[in-house]
Amino acid sequence: MSTFDIVMPKLGESVEEATITRWFVAVGDTVSEDDPLLEIATDKVDSEIPSPVAGVVKELRYEVNALVPVGKVVAVIALEGTSNEGVSVGVVKPSDESPITNVSVGLSEDKHISEDSASDSDKFYSPLVRSIATTEGIALKELDKIVGSGKEGRVTKEDVLSYLKTRQGTPEVSSPKPTVQPPTASTSQPSKASVSISAGDEIREMDRMRKLIADHMVMSKQVSPHVTSIVEADVTNIVLWREKMKQAFQQKYGEKLTYMPIFTEAVAKALRDFPGVNASVDVDKIIYRKNVNIGIAVSLPSGNLIVPVIKQADQKNLAGLASDINRLANEARTSKLSPDSIQGGTFTITNFGSFHNIIGTPIINQPQVAILATGSIEKKPAVIETPTGDVIAIRHKMFLSLSYDHRIVDGAMGGGFLRKIADYLEAFALNTEI
Repeated sequence: MSTFDIVMPKLGESVEEATITRWFVAVGDTVSEDDPLLEIATDKVDSEIPSPVAGVVKELRYEVNALVPVGKVVAVIALEGTSNEGVSVGVVKPSDESPITNVSVGLSEDKHISEDSASDSDKFYSPLVRSIATTEGIALKELDKIVGSGKEGRVTKEDVLSYLKTRQGTPEVSSPKPTVQPPTASTSQPSKASVSISAGDEIREMDRMRKLIADHMVMSKQVSPHVTSIVEADVTNIVLWREKMKQAFQQKYGEKLTYMPIFTEAVAKALRDFPGVNASVDVDKIIYRKNVNIGIAVSLPSGNLIVPVIKQADQKNLAGLASDINRLANEARTSKLSPDSIQGGTFTITNFGSFHNIIGTPIINQPQVAILATGSIEKKPAVIETPTGDVIAIRHKMFLSLSYDHRIVDGAMGGGFLRKIADYLEAFALNTEI
């Protein structure tokens, strides 16, 4: 019997393992190509892993909440057209070095949508929708009432989650919250602050992503000695140009023109001028990155943060950067980012200005060695040098702050790199074509 191994995919440059948060199939289920098999989670993104082949699920090698190394086989599928004889019933223990607890997932126990109430509907529901419905106790008749926003009116995951938020007496669906321990700079655990609780205080457990973000931030401060440099840039030309061109840009490219593509373009140019900032540290070795892949921090509706990556940013014009930034931000906020969209970053930009903050000191996104924060743009009086003498004029100005890893980025390099970004922004031409 021909079989196909489903392995844990590589989800990022520094990610060597991921947590299985949900199985959408059971042993013995028939799956088609591109049907979702499982949901996995890293410190930055949750991803559904589809089946690359059609067939019958023969083995599930790990439980929900299992932390699985990249490259390990997580499931085995018997390919279509081959005998199903010998299909295992239950979760299989892969080896002595990766044991799992005894779990019975027999064919007779395969649970689908509750059919307590009869329904004449012939609607199609994906395995993901069926899994959520089973978990939340949604009967088929009730599911039929949900208005689908997918192709040909199909009910999507987002449709079900939106319905659950307004469903009477039903708690909002949430993903499992496994405890994941990311790699740390040392084996010593940081001391915990003593916290007292008063009457009326509300206690909420961090969700999975917030726990991992917290661990990642603590690890970054332990690994990298942070230094922050700050400059103020005159971006008057950029403000005037964007105001004049944003409508034409929208009409020509179908994209909203924000300031971020302009900032990203300047950063990409500066990274080519200062390759020592486009780098990583591996113990006592410095890795100078060939590609300029810039991550853009995006705030999520949940209050968490994610950093999708613009690949080859130095090879794209403003239109290309605007398209990538808008697409990735939208995918991030609708939980549609692919694992590839968050890997390979060599530098990160975080926009404090979107919250009307003028300045900030961000934490480096490991294993990178620097991160730029952009503040809000404000009108200020400034001294302008003219051929007839100095004058005071109203200018549009903003602060740029760069946090960098002092192990390999000294003040001269960090300060020079930051000044170069500001120079590119200040030299932006009013006659730049779209």
